[in-house]
Amino acid sequence: MLPKFKEVLNKMILVPKEVFFTKGVGFQREELRSFELALRDAGIEKCNLVYVSSILPPGCKVISRNEGLKRLIPGMISYCVLSKCSSNEPHRLIASAIGCAIPTGNTAYGYLSEHHAYGQTEKIAGDYAEDLAAAMLASTLGIEFDEDKSWDEKKEVYKISDKIVMTTNQCQSAVVRNGGYTTVVVAAIFLF
Repeated sequence: MLPKFKEVLNKMILVPKEVFFTKGVGFQREELRSFELALRDAGIEKCNLVYVSSILPPGCKVISRNEGLKRLIPGMISYCVLSKCSSNEPHRLIASAIGCAIPTGNTAYGYLSEHHAYGQTEKIAGDYAEDLAAAMLASTLGIEFDEDKSWDEKKEVYKISDKIVMTTNQCQSAVVRNGGYTTVVVAAIFLF
């Protein structure tokens, strides 16, 4: 293969090198505006978001929200995993969460999981999303998974078979205000 053609081909293959997590909440009379305000609170309202599924590429580095937001350009097409929950039922507790499971080493891919719920606290929704990501990773590895037996409380990591899996989550919750919609979002934004 010609060197120049190979260079162009490699640039066309979209494998994210970095990811960052962000979250936000929006309150507004109209549901679409509350969603836009939640994206603004998360700092990603200026992006054209393209929703992707749940694979975290091997070696994809997790960077800080501040570092990631600095790299966004207005109008940029941004691939993301997004969790969103919206309601106009006053006093309703809503939550959105993304769980992340990363196997040790840079050769295997990880998982991101979206979860949205009504009536769950941030802790419950976040832990659920984290457990879900770990379970999806375990199934990919062909391993039976019981989150209660696999969790190492002391080290705060999952042990799946002989592999150690680092997990985390991001969650946003809010109580719906009277007279309009409340929307919560959590996003994992991929960067190339």
